[in-house]
Amino acid sequence: MRPLIGITGRQLLYGSVEGCPPLLANAGLDIVLTDYVDAVLASGGLPVHLPMSVDPDEFAGRLDGLILTGGADIDPAIYGEVPDPSVETPDPNRDAFELAMARIAIETSMPTLGICRGIQVLNVAAGGSLIQHRPEHARYDSAPDADVHSVVLEPDSIAGAAYGVDKNVNSFHHQVVGEVGAGIRVVGRASDGDVEAIEFDGKPIVGIQWHPEMYRQQDPIFDWLVAAAG
Repeated sequence: MRPLIGITGRQLLYGSVEGCPPLLANAGLDIVLTDYVDAVLASGGLPVHLPMSVDPDEFAGRLDGLILTGGADIDPAIYGEVPDPSVETPDPNRDAFELAMARIAIETSMPTLGICRGIQVLNVAAGGSLIQHRPEHARYDSAPDADVHSVVLEPDSIAGAAYGVDKNVNSFHHQVVGEVGAGIRVVGRASDGDVEAIEFDGKPIVGIQWHPEMYRQQDPIFDWLVAAAG
C-alpha cells in the first residue's frame, strides 16, 4: 500500500470564494492546496487532508508521514515575543493544531516535511523562535516557479542528499527561523545567512523555507518523505 501522508491546511469562509451563493457566505471551508496533494501523488504517496476540527491525537499512529504546509504567520506570543507591525493576524486554531501535530511528529519520529510556515512551526514546536520580518525574502513579485536565490545545503543532510549542496529556490516568506529549537540542526542557509533548511537529530524530520510543490514537477524532497514514510 502507498504510505498515507497527512497534509495540514487552512480554514476560510465560503463567502471569500468567488461565486459563493449568498446563502452560504458564512459557511466554513477546511481546505488544502492542490499543489501539495499533487506532489505527494507524484512521489507515490497517498495524500489525506487533516481537518483542524479533529483532535491531533486522533491522527497519531494512523499516518505514515506528515506535511506542515505554508501559510500565515505564527502568533509571536507563542514564542514569547511582541508582534512586529508586519505580522499577519494570527490564526489561533491553526497555530494550536499544527504545533500539536509537530510535537506528535517529533515525539514519535514520524517522517515529516515542513514547508515555509511549516519549517517555522517545527522550530517553534521545539522551543525556538522566529525573526519576524525579513522583507527581502518576500518575493511576491515573482512567479511561483521562479528561482530567486540559492541555498547552500550540508552534504551530509537529508536535504543535501536530495538536492545537492547548492539549490536554487523560490521565496515567498517574510519570516525566518531565529533561535534554533532543541534537537534541531541547521543544514541550509541563504547567502545572507538566514536559515533555509533544518533537520532533527536522529529523526526523519526536515523543514525547508522554500516551496518545492510550486514547481509542479516530481521533487526529490517529496520522494524522500514518501520513501521514509513507507
